[in-house]
Amino acid sequence: MFTGIISDVGSIESVETRGDTRVVIRTAYDTATVDLGTSIACSGVCLTVVDKGPGWFAVDVSGETISRTAQGQWTQGRKLNLERAMKLGEELGGHIVTGHVDGIAEVQGICPEGDSKRIGFRVPSDLGPFIAPKGSITVDGVSLTVNEVKDHADGSTRFSVNLIPHTQAVTTLGGIEQGQAVNIEIDVLARYLQRMEAYRGTR
Repeated sequence: MFTGIISDVGSIESVETRGDTRVVIRTAYDTATVDLGTSIACSGVCLTVVDKGPGWFAVDVSGETISRTAQGQWTQGRKLNLERAMKLGEELGGHIVTGHVDGIAEVQGICPEGDSKRIGFRVPSDLGPFIAPKGSITVDGVSLTVNEVKDHADGSTRFSVNLIPHTQAVTTLGGIEQGQAVNIEIDVLARYLQRMEAYRGTR
């Protein structure tokens, strides 16, 4: 489990295609404290540390994961929001995040609001019902509060979030661009509601 509070911005140093894709990530973490087999969320994707050294760790990314995450996510030089798994008893600063991506959103607009930025996203119709104003959502691993939600005639849903200067400074979202694809995880409670609704429809 994670909280969506980013503790480092790493960068992909190398990508090697083998059975899965081996990705080496540069980090400011003290990797002496990172055990092999532990989980680290990489821009919202829970991955297992399979190798490490001073200032870096490696993960294996399956074809399934690559197909379900934002295009261009696993390329050399890409910046990644990093979060180590939450320990029992730690402060839950964001919201409960599983590290399982539910879908991809596209940035529709970026508007300055004082020192903050309002970012608009478009998500496909299957995710729209589970995004609510003032609810929690995870964008590229970052816990955010939904400001506004609008459903459109084409079946898609647009929602917006506000990025304060601190969030811009300590995550990759400070450099987000129009048209960019990002990983989305809906709130875990909404995920259970989604399952209940699907089950009810089969009865």
